[in-house]
Amino acid sequence: MDEFQEILQDFLIESFELIEQLDQDLVELESRPDDLDLLNRIFRVAHTIKGASSFLNFDVLTHLTHHMENLLNMARHGDLVIDADVMDVILESIDLMKALLVRIRDSGADAGLEVGQCVERLDAVANGTPLSSAAETVAVSEPVVAVEPQTDEEEEDYSGMSEAEVEAEIERLIAQRQAEDAAKRASKAKESAPLEEEPDYEGMDDAEVEAEIERLLAKRQAEDAAKRAQKAAEASTPAAAAPVAVQTTPQSEPISAPVSVAPAAPAVQPKVEAKPATPVARRAEPKEEGENRGGGAVEQTIRVDVKRLDHLMNLIGELVLGKNRLIKINDDVEERYEGEAFLEELNQVVSIVSLVTTDLQIAVMKTRMLPIGKVFNKFPRMIRDLSRELNKKIELEITGEETELDKSIVEEIGDPLVHIIRNSCDHGIETPDVRLSSGKEETGTIHLKAYHEGNHIVIQIIDDGKGLDADMLKQKSIEKGIITEKEAEGMSEKEAFGLIFRPGFSTAAQVTSVSGRGVGMDVVKTNIEKLNGMIDIDSEVGKGTSMKLKIPLTLAIIQALLVGVQEEYYAIPLASVLETVRISKDEIYTVESRSVMRLRDEVLSLVHIGDIFEVERVFDNSEHAYVVVLGLAESKIGLIVDSLVGQEEIVIKSLGEYLKGIEGIAGATIRGDGGVTLIVDVAALMQMAKSVKSTVGQESAEAKGRSGVKNNPSDYKVMIVDDSKTDRTIMRKSLEPMGITLVEATDGVEALNILKQADHTFDAMLIDIEMPRMDGYSLAAEIKKYNKYKNLPLIAVTSRTGKADRMRGVESGMVEYITKPYSSEYLMNVVKRNIKFNEGL
Repeated sequence: MDEFQEILQDFLIESFELIEQLDQDLVELESRPDDLDLLNRIFRVAHTIKGASSFLNFDVLTHLTHHMENLLNMARHGDLVIDADVMDVILESIDLMKALLVRIRDSGADAGLEVGQCVERLDAVANGTPLSSAAETVAVSEPVVAVEPQTDEEEEDYSGMSEAEVEAEIERLIAQRQAEDAAKRASKAKESAPLEEEPDYEGMDDAEVEAEIERLLAKRQAEDAAKRAQKAAEASTPAAAAPVAVQTTPQSEPISAPVSVAPAAPAVQPKVEAKPATPVARRAEPKEEGENRGGGAVEQTIRVDVKRLDHLMNLIGELVLGKNRLIKINDDVEERYEGEAFLEELNQVVSIVSLVTTDLQIAVMKTRMLPIGKVFNKFPRMIRDLSRELNKKIELEITGEETELDKSIVEEIGDPLVHIIRNSCDHGIETPDVRLSSGKEETGTIHLKAYHEGNHIVIQIIDDGKGLDADMLKQKSIEKGIITEKEAEGMSEKEAFGLIFRPGFSTAAQVTSVSGRGVGMDVVKTNIEKLNGMIDIDSEVGKGTSMKLKIPLTLAIIQALLVGVQEEYYAIPLASVLETVRISKDEIYTVESRSVMRLRDEVLSLVHIGDIFEVERVFDNSEHAYVVVLGLAESKIGLIVDSLVGQEEIVIKSLGEYLKGIEGIAGATIRGDGGVTLIVDVAALMQMAKSVKSTVGQESAEAKGRSGVKNNPSDYKVMIVDDSKTDRTIMRKSLEPMGITLVEATDGVEALNILKQADHTFDAMLIDIEMPRMDGYSLAAEIKKYNKYKNLPLIAVTSRTGKADRMRGVESGMVEYITKPYSSEYLMNVVKRNIKFNEGL
């Protein structure tokens, strides 16, 4: 029965394409009931779905759409005026039609939904009978009433047919349907055509008869051309509503599973449409008007399974990781083989691979893009229903609905927008009498707009309602026990606006079907944080409120800031990074056991990333600290890190079954050098920071103490690294008069182990260059990888005197270069200068 399954899939896709714009069209029709083009477009949706459902024996859906079609046809001919009450019934029938289509998609049958009551109301409106309640809810759980089939023919038993018999039956039914439609058109044309007096052919001469024949042929050709044009216009009109490049459909949105694909410009371009679990198929679109039908290109729509796109995106992610690794290796090769002839060719190849990978990544990401209008389309209907329910006059203005973003974001952004808009209708927009008394127009306006900003999409919801009162929000929060009076006193206006996102918060005087239960806006915050997005609120009492949602375009491959803590690295999604600042440790203050800093006009709470992830760290003598300012929703925090590695494009990888669920970690990625970096879950990190006791202030003070003058010469520790026992003895004898503590190591490996295991810090190291296992250059490079030793003075003591050797020593991190032989006084002075030895001791 593959043929029937394919026909069913085509029926569902076409039906969902047709109803995608239906809610918006119906809301527009209510305000413009005389718009015949709009009415015809809506009528064709019901007519098309009725015909196809009848052919596929979906009797319940056919029964409902047949009565919908009758009502809409009366409106087309001027026999019925569509007012708000009539529209309520039409919208109810549309909702039922959508529910039936979803039922068919999920189960293959339209059983289980009661349509009898809705059909009665449709007939009552058509007959002019008054309705007791036009918006009465239809019971879903009641058994389906028997529906008489639209045809008197007895249903065939398809289960016992062979494939050839099934195919023949399909052709017979299609031919029968075409014949019936042709008969109806002929009958209708005959009824509507004016009676034309038949000419007297007997009285004509040969030339007149020939001229009459030519006239009749020309007339018939003109009629046929008009019919073809009308048919082409009807076929192309429903799909012209929303220009998109690629549309994919989540199963979680039952009403808009398959979506339409239409040309974004008059030029003919191939487009992709994706739907879960749908076999690949091709469909030629109608040709553009004026196109060369003999040799012109044909538009095509390709339906692709979403899983294939996801798999392709994963492969692109791996390719991006490979590109990053290749660039890092290329940099290392350039440094090692500077001046070699092959480097130019290698650079060209790496550049080409990098460019092609980037272009391929952009192309694949575009195939997953959907217009935000797919989400916006449902809001005109929602605003219309809320206006009637709340007895308010509200208009919705939409701009930027063509803005595109990744399908995974589209699936997640719908619920937050629903809650925000419902909140604006209920709490923001005032009733008409209140608006008039305050000097406003009685109709409130909600403006919904979307636009791109860098690698993000910004969605703004602006209303001209009563605005947010910060003092009232604080008082309500205190009454509900959400905050204390002391917390309220220290809150800024922006922080007070953020109270609406707290669980359990509500300003409604009573619970209604729209709001008042203290849930909704906290869902908004949770979902936006899940998307690594931000919410910014601006409001003025009496003027209105603006909510700005800033969301990354995609979640699969993101830009991140890499930071270092000791020898550990972490990736912070760049979408949550507001700024980075370098501050003096004198600018860190302690308030009630919490570290804070002043950032322009606000006080910012500080926490070290090492305190959150329990990374053992040793403070160096640096007088400065790096602070990454993170922002999420209305919250901000300063995250202290040891180093800023830089910005990098990363691919998010799961931690796997055994490591998933680690608090504060969203996943992992592979750096360009092949190392694994953990990706920070910013929302969880900010929550963890509230309960972490920061040690920034205390350890900063300890660092200042260590950077000051030491009390005893033995407090100074210097390591001597040399494979020659004689050389180590000479250096020790030269430095012993200073009274400092000396530690010896026989080679670079031993020295590195001493540094790792030491519970104290060294003030300087004397390093020989030529040593077994690890030479002095390699040792210096390894030491500088540790953040706590990045300022440790490394002094080379060697017999190498060449300029190249000296340059290499400087590049590896050496601060002094002593050549053998040397005097004891010279060595002592060099050490004193680098460890800031106190001569008064």
